[in-house]
Amino acid sequence: MEINAAPKFYVRDVPVFGDVILSPMDGYSDLPFRSLTRELGSAMAYTEFMNVESLSLNGENDAVTWRKLKYDPRERPVVFQIYGHNEERLVQVATRLQEFQPDVIDINMGCYVRKIAERGAGSGMLRDPAKIARLFARLTRELRVPVTAKIRLGWDERTRNYLEVARALAEHGASLIAVHARTKAQGYTGVADWNAIAEIKQAVKIPVLGNGDVKTVADIERMKTQTGCDGVMIGRGAIGNPWIFARQDRDAVAPLAKLALMRRHLALNLDFYGTRLGLVLFRKHAYRYVQGAYGSAALRHALMLCEEVSAFERLLDEYAAHLAQPTDAEFQPAPPRAAG
Repeated sequence: MEINAAPKFYVRDVPVFGDVILSPMDGYSDLPFRSLTRELGSAMAYTEFMNVESLSLNGENDAVTWRKLKYDPRERPVVFQIYGHNEERLVQVATRLQEFQPDVIDINMGCYVRKIAERGAGSGMLRDPAKIARLFARLTRELRVPVTAKIRLGWDERTRNYLEVARALAEHGASLIAVHARTKAQGYTGVADWNAIAEIKQAVKIPVLGNGDVKTVADIERMKTQTGCDGVMIGRGAIGNPWIFARQDRDAVAPLAKLALMRRHLALNLDFYGTRLGLVLFRKHAYRYVQGAYGSAALRHALMLCEEVSAFERLLDEYAAHLAQPTDAEFQPAPPRAAG
């Protein structure tokens, strides 16, 4: 990734050399995928969100959650994202996480999942701007690193209190606000309201990242123009499409180049998670990498059923050979090889 001569913006005193950023996504923005997107141009590295109750202080820690703290120094600036409903625990865990030397700590106030939001964490925090103000006043007073937030527009259409929340954050020390331009009730349905991002940007003096419905390179520029946001955060639009961070649309990437990057991503997964888990976790990425590709319906189905790395790689080899043939026929994987 080419580093610009000057930062696009600062998160307090942390320079950010780019304006397109991979969104934190549970099950997707892990170290392997972040490494690829960072290399292609993602300007910050947000971890998957972590429950402060799992990042416990009593030594009985959730190994899966702690694995989310691993990062490559080349990813910097690195942002640890946490969530919870208990103010005291949020502060305690955020303070302790500084030992791992993140550049920024982010509070997730956007997760709409019922079991999280209805307990007052994630987007459930949006219902209490006073609590948000108290929490950020304390976090920014007690932490050495900048503290940021990722929010939605409100709990539902009747309580779109995003300006009140944004002002509470900015006035109590937040160094950046990332805005998913939907309400909790919307989830991922409907259309993201980019005008609300513009309102937030006009209301605060700290950097604002826009998020929601960015799927193409043109969408990046359109969001920036419409909202004035400092950067664009891309989530679902980046799955199977990491080239968007290099400002290259997926359809413009040659099929064999897509397969080559798939192989690299798979290798990173296997190295990070181990052979079996790495393959299982990669299958959801593989489905998206080949989705919509020429003659790939049978390939997608076969990849999702693969339980052996050798079989997975053989399918990719067969598909690469199919692409090299001047034929309009649908790809058909060879029958599985007999054991022994």
